[in-house]
Amino acid sequence: MKNLIGSFFIIAILAACSTDAIYTKAFRFKNSKWGLNDHPKFIVEIKDTTQLYDFIFTLRSTTDYAFSNLWIFLRTTPPYGKSVREPFEIKIADPKGNWIGNKSGTVVENELSFKRRKVPFKGKYIFELDQAITQKKVDELLDISLEVRKSDTQ
Repeated sequence: MKNLIGSFFIIAILAACSTDAIYTKAFRFKNSKWGLNDHPKFIVEIKDTTQLYDFIFTLRSTTDYAFSNLWIFLRTTPPYGKSVREPFEIKIADPKGNWIGNKSGTVVENELSFKRRKVPFKGKYIFELDQAITQKKVDELLDISLEVRKSDTQ
């Protein structure tokens, strides 16, 4: 009986600490190529402006990806006001060529994270991405996803 109560207590603590995603969506690149005309778009509805959120973009590439990073433009459009377009770098490998992200077989996952962010308005936020390098197509990119979850309060 003590083991049952102890197990229940541990499960209750773990459940209380978990952060469930309020949004998860992936954009898959056709033929593993991100072209200049591909603009992954994510529309996230935020209902609580008192909460802090984590916005996590995950890029999945293959081990045949030819570069150590990828530059992107992120355009954020709030429910009210003007869009903002900003450049960001997603680091994929270190200067020696070692993968930085999580590697499983021939797939490498790298994150671009914005943690503990507060949003000013309730409503739909649009996040649109563009690849920002000089090539018309970037090879060996499988997909990019966005996960939004409530930040831990601690």
